Amino acid sequence: MIKLENINKYFETEEVQTQALNNINLEVQEGEFIAIMGPSGCGKSTLLNVIGLLESPSSGNYKLDGEEVANFKESQRTNLRKGNIGFVFQNFHLINQLTVAENIALPLAYLEMSKSERKKRIEEVLDRLKISHRRGHYPQQLSGGQQQRVGICRAVVSNPKLILADEPTGNLDSKNGKEVMELLTELNKQGATIVMVTHSQRDANYAHRVISLLDGEIVTEVENDIELF
Repeated sequence: MIKLENINKYFETEEVQTQALNNINLEVQEGEFIAIMGPSGCGKSTLLNVIGLLESPSSGNYKLDGEEVANFKESQRTNLRKGNIGFVFQNFHLINQLTVAENIALPLAYLEMSKSERKKRIEEVLDRLKISHRRGHYPQQLSGGQQQRVGICRAVVSNPKLILADEPTGNLDSKNGKEVMELLTELNKQGATIVMVTHSQRDANYAHRVISLLDGEIVTEVENDIELF
């Protein structure tokens, strides 16, 4: 599903060039759950942004479902993200002025579907993630764990092929963090491909494979003893 070959990413100012990713080679199969670990500043989030088409690599090849996307323009990347990639963020990124249901509906605004289909999709994910009783509430009325459930609902409502999670439990206590990881695991069992950035070894243990980065390079790949669904 994902194939990265010799991916490099540079950030430049007038005086300094910083290499965030150094010759990354990585394949992720459909249905896999991958964790990316490493110290702060090692390139984890940059790698996730490249995979999620939020940034283009400076050089190298990136095939997503067999299509070469490394040199896509911003408009092409935006169109490909719609409905194909769902994002889960550490800080939830919910809009306080919108209800739970309205926040979840946001990705559907960019897809061609009827009002009835949109409503059906929202109700399905609310039930699936057991937060339908909060559909009319606002983010500030929810706990951190509930807000992340809403964030996951928003990520999956368009039935994306790929879910990218950036420190999804980073702002949660251990109980809520465990619940979020169990939700992601269940989504993976239902067919979603997941790539997750995390500092937590506990969270990484839920993944099929753990990729460790250091100074923008992959230094280790370890497979966990988990059945691939």
